[in-house]
Amino acid sequence: MNEIAAPAPAKVNEDAPSPRRDPAQSEFLAFHGGPFFELQGRLKLLRQNALRVGSRAALFVALAWSVPFLLGLPRSFSLEHGQGAYLTDFGVWAKFFIGIGAFVLAEYHVEKGLKATLSQLTRAPIIAPTSIPVAAAIVASALRQRDSWGAELACLALAVFASTLSYLNFHTVEVSSWAVEHSLDGNRVTLAGWWSICFSLPLFVFLFLRGAWRHLVWTRMLRKLAKLDLRLVATHPDGKGGLAFLGEYPNAYAIFVFGMSCAIAAAAAKYSHHDDLSMTTLSMVMSGWLAIVISFFAYPLSAFTAPLLRLKEQGLSLLGAQATQYYRSAERKAVGRNVFSDPTPEPDTEFSDPGKLYEATRKLSTLLVTRAAVVPVSAAALIPFAVVGMSKLPYKDVLSVLKKLLLL
Repeated sequence: MNEIAAPAPAKVNEDAPSPRRDPAQSEFLAFHGGPFFELQGRLKLLRQNALRVGSRAALFVALAWSVPFLLGLPRSFSLEHGQGAYLTDFGVWAKFFIGIGAFVLAEYHVEKGLKATLSQLTRAPIIAPTSIPVAAAIVASALRQRDSWGAELACLALAVFASTLSYLNFHTVEVSSWAVEHSLDGNRVTLAGWWSICFSLPLFVFLFLRGAWRHLVWTRMLRKLAKLDLRLVATHPDGKGGLAFLGEYPNAYAIFVFGMSCAIAAAAAKYSHHDDLSMTTLSMVMSGWLAIVISFFAYPLSAFTAPLLRLKEQGLSLLGAQATQYYRSAERKAVGRNVFSDPTPEPDTEFSDPGKLYEATRKLSTLLVTRAAVVPVSAAALIPFAVVGMSKLPYKDVLSVLKKLLLL
């Protein structure tokens, strides 16, 4: 049951599981486990206690971006944009250099942020001691989903499907580029193009889908935890019943979102070469993408709206009743009786003035996602589009749109 104020310390059975020591919750590491993690461990790319994101990001970027560059020599050095040069292909830079590097680097920040968020639920403790065993079972189920071979095989299958579409697209283009040589007899995929089809693009898609899947596992886990017995405080100074820290977890994904945003912005820049880009179009694209990103992270947090609504309703009811008694007692002391009184005299009872507590409860927010809480991840989502916009539109106008969206 949600609480109105911090409870008094209670005697707890020493044999009961401690919320600070629960192993399942302390072991929730978003990017550990699963076949891809085990493969990297066998290849000595990482250790159980060290993700080595820096060295792995450098290696994956070298394989995905540098190998096609080397296979395309000497034409790779060309900077002639009209001939589809490798170094001027924004999509290559966005997906194979920035995107893959960002997805790998994000693993450390996501693990750190999500683990700290989950730990805070039991450190406060937000989850009641009686619900700890159930919470541990929920986390253990999430760990099994995280390690699912089927999920990663599905991600790999989708990555292969994306590469197949890329291969088919190469045979429909009507100009030569670093990836394909166009001729009247038919297009021929270059060595650099084959490497991007067989390795670079599948790696990019797989890393993105793997990260998105593991966030869905986190989403399912949070929504189940929200249904447990939560020890919320209506008058908590954070204005969210003690759950404000949950609303900040999306910022752990800022690097991940930046990598994906770069790829989408690069695709938008490619198609904008054929059409004039207006401020209206740019604003719509940026607003739409920001809405998608915020919704992606708001969905798991929306599960806590219901308990916060109940907390606010019960808090206002309880504190409102106490305020009535307090001010009726004060009225009797001031004027000798109540203006509106019953025939039976009321006994004077000492109450603390609940005015400040009532006001704090009245201001309790039932939404965990706020502008201030998600500014970092919002900026990561919008900056790549702003850069594209600045290449075609007045930078002051683009900055104005960026500022407005971040201040929504």
